[in-house]
Order: sequence, then C-alpha cells, then structure tokens
Amino acid sequence: MEAQAFVESDLNVLIDTAVRFIPPDSTIARMINDIREWHEDVANWHDARSLMKEHYGYDKYPGNCHMVPNHGLIILSLLYGDDDFQKSLMIVNTCGWDTDCNSGNVGCLLGIKNGLAGLETGPDFRGPVADRLYIPSAETGTTISDALRESVKVANIGRALQGEAPLAPKNGARFHFSQAGSVHGFMLEEGEETSGTATVVNVATAKGYGLGINFTGLATGRVARVTTPTFIPTKEARDYFEKAQSYRLLSSPTLGPGQCVRARVLADAGNGAAADVRLVARHYDLGDERSLIGQEPRSLAPGADVELCWTVPDTGGQPVCAIGIEISGTGGVSGDVVLDWLTWEGVPEVVLTNPHPGPTRQRRQHQSLMWKRAWVDALDSGNSDRYPEFFRLIQNEGRGMALHGTREWEDYRFRATMTPHMCRTGGIAVRVQGLRRYYALLLDEERARLVRMLNGEENVLAEVAGGWRFGETSELQLEVEGERLVGSIDGNVVIEASDPDASLTSGGVALVCEEGRIGCDEVAISPLSDS
Repeated sequence: MEAQAFVESDLNVLIDTAVRFIPPDSTIARMINDIREWHEDVANWHDARSLMKEHYGYDKYPGNCHMVPNHGLIILSLLYGDDDFQKSLMIVNTCGWDTDCNSGNVGCLLGIKNGLAGLETGPDFRGPVADRLYIPSAETGTTISDALRESVKVANIGRALQGEAPLAPKNGARFHFSQAGSVHGFMLEEGEETSGTATVVNVATAKGYGLGINFTGLATGRVARVTTPTFIPTKEARDYFEKAQSYRLLSSPTLGPGQCVRARVLADAGNGAAADVRLVARHYDLGDERSLIGQEPRSLAPGADVELCWTVPDTGGQPVCAIGIEISGTGGVSGDVVLDWLTWEGVPEVVLTNPHPGPTRQRRQHQSLMWKRAWVDALDSGNSDRYPEFFRLIQNEGRGMALHGTREWEDYRFRATMTPHMCRTGGIAVRVQGLRRYYALLLDEERARLVRMLNGEENVLAEVAGGWRFGETSELQLEVEGERLVGSIDGNVVIEASDPDASLTSGGVALVCEEGRIGCDEVAISPLSDS
C-alpha cells in the first residue's frame, strides 16, 4: 500500500491493490473484507472497534502484540478517518492494543498519500519534531538524521538503479534546506540568555530555500541560537533509553573535534542594523551536561552574506552533541537571517580514554556516561561503567565489536592500546560500515592478519607470523589510504596490504574481540595529513 500510495490517492484503490498480493482465503483478507462491510453498515467507529474485538480480538489471537487484530485496527482507522491525518491517528490511538506501531503505519501511509498538506489540518505535528529522525543501526553515523537527509538517500538509491547521477543539493552540503518546509532538525534553543521572541522556519530565497531565523530585541547578552543534534541530544534522552533497554538509542557522534564546519549565512536587506553571527556546538562534559563552544563572532551587515569556517576544538574526549549558529547584537537589534547551508569535512582528531580512571565502584553514581554511549556496543558485555578501562570487550561466542564514527571518513589513522586477557582473536577495524563490512588488523598468539569483511564474507589480504601475548599490552595501529592498509604494533610496521577492488572507500572504526576478553585503555583517531 505504501509503495502504491506515491502514485495513487484513493484509499479503497490502495486496499484493493494490496489484497491482491495475499491469498483470498487468508485470515487477513477475510478480516479486511469484514471491516470494509462494517464500514458500509456501521457509522460509528466505536461500534466497529467492538466488532473487531468480538471477531478478531486478543482473546482469539493472543500474544504480546498479535499482527491480526492490530492489522485490523490500521485498516479500520484508515476507513473511518475520512482521509484526515489527525482524525485517523486519533482513532487508531484510541482503539488501543499496539498503538505505537499502528499509529506509525497509519501516519506513514497518509503522509505518503497526502503529502505535507495533509499534516496541516490539525495541531502542529511537525514543529515539535523538526524533521528529526533517530535510526538505531550498527552503521553508527546514520543514527542521527532527519527527514530530508533520508529522502535524498532514498532518491539517490533509485537514481543509481537507473544509472543517473546522484542528487547533491548545494554542492552536497549536509544541511541544505532545499525542499519547502525542511528544517533538518534545527530548533531554537531556550534558556536564560536566548531571546524569547525568535522564530525559525524554512523560507524561500533567490536561489531556493534556506532556514529563516527571525529575531527581535537582541540586547547585549541576549542571543538567538539554533542547533540540530549530532549525537544523543539530551541527558534526559539518555536516562530514558537507559531505562527502556529494548528501545535504547545506539549512536555515534556525526561530528567531532578537528573537523572543519562551514556555513553560509545571509542577512535580510531590511534589517535595521548589523548583527553578529557565529558557529557554535554543544558537547557533553564530565557531568553529562551540554557545554557550549563556538568561534569568534562575525559581523553581518544588512543585505550581506558571510561564509563561516570553524574547526571544532578539543573537547577532552567528550562527544559533540549539537551544531548550529548563534546570532547576537547590541541595542536591541532585530531582523532576519537565513542559514543557506551548513556542512563539515574531514576526519576527527581525537584521543579517547576513560575520564574517570581508577577504582569506580564507589564513584559510579557520579560518573558521566555519554562518552561510552558514543560507541555502538555489539558485544556480549563490556560497555559497563563499572570497569576501569576505557573499554572492556567481552564476547562469549563469535566476533563482537564496539563501533564508532561515520561513513564519511575516508583516509585516516586509528590507534588503540589493547590488553588481551584471554581471547581467540582481537584487534581494530577501519572503514567500518556495520558488522559485516570493514577492514581489520586481527591478532592472535601466533599471527597478525589484515582482513577484508565484505557482506559477511572474510578474505585475508595479508598475514605474518607473530601476534600478541595474553596479559601484555600492545599498541595497535591501522592506517588506511586509498586501497592501501598499513598495520603497526608498538610503533613498528609489521604488515601491509592493498585491496585492488577498493571494496570499501569510507567508514568508521571498531574495536574487535572474538571469544574472550580484551581491555582497551585508549584509542586515537587522526587524519593522515598530520603525519
């Protein structure tokens, strides 16, 4: 139904199309026919819901959230919702049972079918969300995203299948606001120093669309600040996901120290005076509070534009959780500016270690945790705050990994200090694109190997005698540049290889442990240009 909804707006035609793909004598087909008959004869959706419960309720289809009754509520709410987004969601929520999944399916179908205009008939569904998407994934850099970014990805998949060049609005800027209404997750920050009379909205410009920021009365010490997440956005979100283990937000920061952020900002010609603008970021501190950092302000005269450039400074190993711009002035300056685009390049330059070294049991409740949440944990155990190391990797069976970074990283150096306590194999990986795509330097007691894992199939690119000893700490380093891989142990190059197929051109990093336990005290990531 959702695929057809891109080209078909009649709900009954969509249902007719969908049921042709399932057996006509199946339970789902029979239930859909019943609901459509009830819709013809029963005016009140409450009564139709009672019929659903009587014929297809949880007493007949038991379990946590059986698909049959919940599928029925989706069809029921669509039919009784009169093609209205608000009314349809009200019905499906009020009907109960598996409300989150049912609402998601109803909202998705109506959103595709009716477009953004369909969301404007009731309360503001879009403003509080600001297009933000959180997508748990083993490919760590994809977790923090937004509706337009994902839409461009999907469109480019289709274009690739058709042999067409990919879309790259505004020279491929990460945030480009190039579709009407898009805000890429940017929202006004609220606080003692921020203006209470600022607004943010997508606006048309001479060359397309941008993020419009209207501000009023910015006296000295008052600012208008708009930011978008680059990591788990708030301490409260962390606390929630810690309690709801099955819905934890697994994520890695998309931006880090050493990366260069650029943005273009335009001032409206009708502004009464110049305003100051600057790039700013938020990072977590040792108390898991969001600290503000930023560049020196630049003056922006009415009708002028400026391109900002700022290298994110060292944050003490703490994850950067937001990026944005800040507007300030004197004398109660008011006006409008447009953020045309914002993007960043390069690889972070960062050293990561435990900010709370030493015994931890008595101090656990006072420790920050977000620095560990910056790694996606695909291990049986190891990402606990009770261990003194930066990471303790524990894997009972098979290969486990702790992943970090983004798909945009290309050529760089990854170093880790590791102590194998008892393990079959361990090491480090680069250009990681999830659990089944990466290059790795792997060691056991007898050898060192450079391997390529591609879609779950492992190939050894090079192998040399000599590994590591249990209980002895080794500094492992893996450089990747183009198709070349260079592995070092304790500062000495021990193995090199190339992948002539250039199978993996970019990706993040990972710590690897196979059947055993490894301690890791420190990791470092840096661009090769600094060597």
